[in-house]
Amino acid sequence: MRLYCVSATTAVVAVWCLTHCNVATAQTPHLAAESTLTSGDWPGWRGPAVNGIASPDQDPPLEWSQDENVLWRTPVAGRGHGSPTVLGSHVYLPTADEKRKVQLVLCFDRQTGKQLWESVVHNDGFENKSGRKANEKATLASSTIATDGKRLYINFINDSAMYTSALDLTGKVVWQTRVNDYLIHQGYGSSPAIYDDLILVTCDNKAGGAIAALNRNTGDIVWKHKRPELPNYASPVVLNVDGRDQLIVTGCDLVTSLNPSSGEVLWEIEGATTECVTTTVTDGTHVFSSGGYPRNHLAAIAADGSGEIVWDENLRVYVPSILCRDGHLYLVLDAGVAMCLDSKTGETMWKKRLGGSFTSSPVMVKDRIYATNEDGETFIFRASPDRYESLGENQIGESVFASVAIAGGHLYLRTAAREGDTRQEYLYCIGK
Repeated sequence: MRLYCVSATTAVVAVWCLTHCNVATAQTPHLAAESTLTSGDWPGWRGPAVNGIASPDQDPPLEWSQDENVLWRTPVAGRGHGSPTVLGSHVYLPTADEKRKVQLVLCFDRQTGKQLWESVVHNDGFENKSGRKANEKATLASSTIATDGKRLYINFINDSAMYTSALDLTGKVVWQTRVNDYLIHQGYGSSPAIYDDLILVTCDNKAGGAIAALNRNTGDIVWKHKRPELPNYASPVVLNVDGRDQLIVTGCDLVTSLNPSSGEVLWEIEGATTECVTTTVTDGTHVFSSGGYPRNHLAAIAADGSGEIVWDENLRVYVPSILCRDGHLYLVLDAGVAMCLDSKTGETMWKKRLGGSFTSSPVMVKDRIYATNEDGETFIFRASPDRYESLGENQIGESVFASVAIAGGHLYLRTAAREGDTRQEYLYCIGK
């Protein structure tokens, strides 16, 4: 979410914050043979290939409202910006209930929306030694659950540390690992990534951060890479680019490439801002760094280890992650402007003001892009470099920070609304 940022007032707004170029080059991810994942699943942050692109064998609706194409709506306890994870007949969400002082994983029936179980991952531990309150838009459940089809993996900040936990599909906590100290600056929203038998996690912060790999079966730390004492919010992603798998992390003023199996530094350059939120993508040649503090930037970095910054544009695409298709980047600026750029040159192909502020990341199915602003309005437009082509605009909910999941032809959307003096979250399933 999941993830958000920038100035003192808008900063880390939401740290929880397959047929095209990225699906061929992104981590898919590398899973063991026993994995039960299918094209009908959405197994974690940014979907099956960790790039925001859904399987093309589905046709989600272009129109919906409270009275049209809503298959079900169910209340969600607590507060969180983690996106829905869809596996088989279930949908999973992380949440934090401040009244009960618990951090939870919730499981819902995919057909009806009925909540089937909740699992308490952490009791108490909501205070942080930083002495600083998180950004008002952040939550204590802004990461998105990752699944390999057998277990669920989730990151939470608790008791001034970052923990990664594994749960079985009945909600039982199988293992829990304290990865690193964590001092809150704006919040936390980095989501776990799966690679072979590893869970890859990041926890950059002012206490001295780390990128780490944990054994999927035991939670043991396999390797750990120290990071600068700086706040940052990006999730790790493994991209197959320049002929090899590279674990890419942006932020802390760096663009870093590691060997995902060993933690060995493949290359690292000063080419990012201090605070980044987005999860990078690749066009097969470049990786893309974007940030918003202390400066706005979107840059293309050659992924061959040369250290070349191919282009760098003054664009504030700070929180919503980018989409890549056929040599073009599709993005929504935090301030609500959709754009298409040539990935090789950075040339702007077109731009269009949508309206509102954006925290959630756009997602794509076929050549359709779904982008939802903070007010719950979803803009659907064509992924074409020729011009902006609107395919629909729909409103549901009053507040949206979590990114949409697309699975089985349905959209799964986490929203919130004011009901009297109470803020109530809901999970929607939207379909034909």
